[in-house]
Amino acid sequence: MDCRKLWVPVAIALFAAGCATQHPTMARSLTDTATTQPTIITEIQLSKISADSPPASEVASQSLIIEKLTLTKALALALQHNPTLAGFAEEIRARDAAALQAGLSPNPNLGVEIANFAGQNDLRGFDGAETTIALSQLIELGDKRTKRRHVAVLEKDLAAWDYQSTKLDVLAATAKAFIQVLVAQEQVSLNDELVKLAEKTAAAVGERVDAGKVSPLENTRTQVELAAAQSEANKTSRELEVARRRLAAFWGADRSEFVEVVGDLTTITPLPPETMLQTFLARNPDLNRWESELDRNKSALALARSEAVSDLSISAGVRNFRESNTSALVVGIDLPLPLFNRNQGGIGEAQANVEKARHEQRAAKVALQTELSEMWQNLAASYVESSTLHDKILPGALEAFEATDFGYREGKLDFLQMLDAQRTLFTVKRQYLLALGNYHITRSNVERLIGAPIKSLQNPTITKNN
Repeated sequence: MDCRKLWVPVAIALFAAGCATQHPTMARSLTDTATTQPTIITEIQLSKISADSPPASEVASQSLIIEKLTLTKALALALQHNPTLAGFAEEIRARDAAALQAGLSPNPNLGVEIANFAGQNDLRGFDGAETTIALSQLIELGDKRTKRRHVAVLEKDLAAWDYQSTKLDVLAATAKAFIQVLVAQEQVSLNDELVKLAEKTAAAVGERVDAGKVSPLENTRTQVELAAAQSEANKTSRELEVARRRLAAFWGADRSEFVEVVGDLTTITPLPPETMLQTFLARNPDLNRWESELDRNKSALALARSEAVSDLSISAGVRNFRESNTSALVVGIDLPLPLFNRNQGGIGEAQANVEKARHEQRAAKVALQTELSEMWQNLAASYVESSTLHDKILPGALEAFEATDFGYREGKLDFLQMLDAQRTLFTVKRQYLLALGNYHITRSNVERLIGAPIKSLQNPTITKNN
């Protein structure tokens, strides 16, 4: 199987998040800015990414002016400038050169021999010298050269499969890092909203304390809540910077020279059955490489058997007799006798490697099937958690907070009730945000395994009304 024909566009599209269930508002702040942004993950063709990508010489200058980093742009930068991918490209070139070298014939040898000189009497000096000039050529029998080159070509194919696998790993990791930055951005926005609410609450409580309607202790409590919110906001800002640098590292940048990433976390889709996903494992290069691995080991076995055949060396030349000043032709044949070494050990080793490859192929398939099953369960759980938080828990928490906040301002509820409702609301918001992030990251892992976007496997989707 020629791995160069791998469906590379799917490597990008495997991060597609789909567009089935569009959640309205996660909270009043989480999706206010996201509603005008594109969905976080869309189906992208590799050719489009390559066309939109800047040349290497322009990356430094363009990275300074990126204001809104999309997933398409991030993947394009990773494809063009990831150091790991660059190293693998050189590995493939090295294997290609090795295949070329393996197919070359042995060089002929030029030999010069001088005999019967520096002796005594008639052989004194060079008077009786015999000079022979001959060419010799090793002739490989058993079709060794063709089989050796076939092994080298298959090794190059293995390197190409590993390159495709690494490329998918880099793209999947870049997409996940992108999602983490987007989640961190939303967490910063959420904490900024909490700080503003804490400031507003502190101001309102301060007025009630000044009016003598509540105890000054409530003012102290609001200040504690405000300080805690500010501390958490500072923490999430630092976490965002770490996530930004981690993302930029995928295209070899030492700084995150973009203002923000853009995307919509709230787009999630129902899942196809696990059995359907299992049928797409054949797209995975980690599994496909074992066909080439098995072919390589079989070719190595054929080469080992051919090496049991002795090679023939022939020579032809001219011998000059100085004493009579005459010349004559000289020919020779050299053929080793395979009495002791018939490459028994090499053949046995090659046979064992063939069986080993068969076992490892089966083990890789089972491991991938198990991993996909676990990922599907995790993705299903993330989908249910996200949907439940959005449809049932978050609306209730928001309604409870608004009711208790109004009741507190009207003097019907005490401060602790209002504070408890506020904490519950923002806890649920964070849970929803983290559930969405986990959903998209797990989905990217699943699509990495099947080599295709889940959206392409599903029936036409329905968007839930707000």
